[in-house]
Amino acid sequence: MLPNDGTRFDKALIENMRRHRDADEVDLVIVGCGAGGSTLAQRMARAGWSVVVLEAGPFWDPDAHWVSDEAGSHHLYWTEPRVISGSDPVPLGSNNSGRGVGGSMVHFAGYAPRLHPSDFHTRTVDGVGQDWPIEYADLRPYYERIERELPVAGQHWPWGDPHGYPHAPHPVGGNGEVFLRGAAALGIEARVGPVAITNGRFGNRPHCIYRGFCLQGCKVNAKASPLITHVPDALAHGAEIRSDAMVSAIETDREGRYVTGVRYFLRGREHFQAARMVAVAGYSLETPRLLLNSANKHHPDGLCNEHDLVGRYLMVQGAPQTAGRFAEEVRMYKAPPPEVSCEEFYETDPAKPYRRGFSVQNVSPLPITWAEHVSAQGHWGENLRTYMSDYVHWSTLGALCEFLPLPQNRVTLADQRDRYGLPVVDMSYSMCDNDRALMKAAQARMEEILHAAGAAEVMTIQRFAHLVGGARMGRTAQEGVVDASLRTFSIPNLLITDGSVFPTQGSVNPALTIMALVDRAARLLADGARAGMRSPDPTQHEEYST
Repeated sequence: MLPNDGTRFDKALIENMRRHRDADEVDLVIVGCGAGGSTLAQRMARAGWSVVVLEAGPFWDPDAHWVSDEAGSHHLYWTEPRVISGSDPVPLGSNNSGRGVGGSMVHFAGYAPRLHPSDFHTRTVDGVGQDWPIEYADLRPYYERIERELPVAGQHWPWGDPHGYPHAPHPVGGNGEVFLRGAAALGIEARVGPVAITNGRFGNRPHCIYRGFCLQGCKVNAKASPLITHVPDALAHGAEIRSDAMVSAIETDREGRYVTGVRYFLRGREHFQAARMVAVAGYSLETPRLLLNSANKHHPDGLCNEHDLVGRYLMVQGAPQTAGRFAEEVRMYKAPPPEVSCEEFYETDPAKPYRRGFSVQNVSPLPITWAEHVSAQGHWGENLRTYMSDYVHWSTLGALCEFLPLPQNRVTLADQRDRYGLPVVDMSYSMCDNDRALMKAAQARMEEILHAAGAAEVMTIQRFAHLVGGARMGRTAQEGVVDASLRTFSIPNLLITDGSVFPTQGSVNPALTIMALVDRAARLLADGARAGMRSPDPTQHEEYST
């Protein structure tokens, strides 16, 4: 889907993009162009639907906008004002928010594992969390298809539902060798991958050159992101993507039964785009915020919030990172960051005092992030400089801990307003005892692996990653905001197609599951249209209030 003339993106696709007028009632408006929004746009454009995607951030040009530099990549992150609260406030920014076409996958590490079958039944099996309204088997064919499209490279995966990957694993660098050595010494299974990074050429995409800038946009374009995978194909099939378009509200008809389109800001002016169906893919903070900001007299507490579920059950993953120093040079940046992974501690262990578990993988902090690790240990001045000069001798492991969905962890609207005059997110987060026990267990296991590999010194930084939840799936309207097809219970032509629909989160990066869920939802939409089902076609909308 990329040009073969040496450029990073086919600009003709944007120049020749189909363009609709605001007054045109398109089949589908999608809010957000990340993992969920771009997948839906591409699928529905291929199905012949007229699609407009509204993205608050820019339309990235990898040649002009991306640089192989940590500080120079800060513009990839969502840095608009937000309020954080709770007993364990979660810092927001580079590790859990994205802006621009491609969303957070532009700056994710490429880690692309699946959920386990057990993730869909944690309430029934483990007595915690919430059962999903679908089974793992419902997603398996969509996992397989997205893995082929990205593509994903890795060894055969023995955990969860054992499966292979379409591309062979990447060669292992020093960081991965440390992990494999320490795991082998302890009798722990570890595997190379899975990463959404080409191993060899893939179409016009080049091979990874192993320089460690996966989180800075991957200027090489070896790492998958929707910007270089599904967006070009969506454009080629007639989708329109309006960048720098901040959606302010979703509007309904006069009875509040159906949505009729969205209001959005573009170049300082507010517009209204009419649509027969709306899909919100703003992710776990901006999706609840938009629903709450779209309150009207028929939905006084926000759209789809009759049961006070919008914004609730927000989840982050505990993501401690443990580094170990080795006498030899490791040069941990010389490979994709998650090059070796282990899911041996993923499931609930009845012998442990906590439910559910965690995964472990290599991570490769670059120097600025490494300085944050070191300074968090209290090292300053000359001592900090000494640690920084020693950077190439360190190896780092990171865990993803499955924190539980709790109703008090939620998104509400703050008194503060943004540059558009809209109330911003207040994200309140507090860990429970099970969450803290998981973080402690993950840290102990990573320190054990590094010591077994020969580390003379270890250090751990506590942190969070990946936001999901806030508009979860359920079997009924009392249990969730959307049903198994991602259609909202209260408004039949409004969908939510991002990670906010997760009832639980597992111990994995959510990107692959978001894309698989949306691929499934898109198939259901397209099949319904072919069978004669039509989305509501109201002719009038109602002014909203905040």
